[in-house]
Amino acid sequence: MNSTITPEQLETLLPLACEWATAQEQRILATGEALSDTMLADARLVGVAAPERVRLLYLPEIPIPDDPGLRAAVQETQFLSPLTRGLALRYGIFIRSDSRFDRTMVIHGLGHTAQYERLGGFQPFLRRYLSECLTIGYPEAPMEQEVIALTVRICGS
Repeated sequence: MNSTITPEQLETLLPLACEWATAQEQRILATGEALSDTMLADARLVGVAAPERVRLLYLPEIPIPDDPGLRAAVQETQFLSPLTRGLALRYGIFIRSDSRFDRTMVIHGLGHTAQYERLGGFQPFLRRYLSECLTIGYPEAPMEQEVIALTVRICGS
């Protein structure tokens, strides 16, 4: 992810990103599926403190924000694209429909859920995660690497 988005621009976009993420999480929590018993066990293994709160919503494509400024930033950074297979928004996880039976996608999303819990919500998570992705790059960002390593440890390569 190469970007011309500055740290100052990120701070301006962060409240919009948090607002969008909160609305999307509410959508997933209202319409998504609860974790199966196997997924609940995986969530505990991953370290999710409240796995019973997690819901999964399967869609043909992961949505992108409607807000013009946020949408432009997402498109510029390619943070979300038609190729995006999943997106964790705290307790709500979007998974692209064609990845529905991919255990690694669920575990990866649950890894981010555990990070949201550890960091204390949308603003601290998104500030750190997006900053890492914009400065270091995805997937080299430390938070992403943590979740990739966790997924490999649980699922194998």
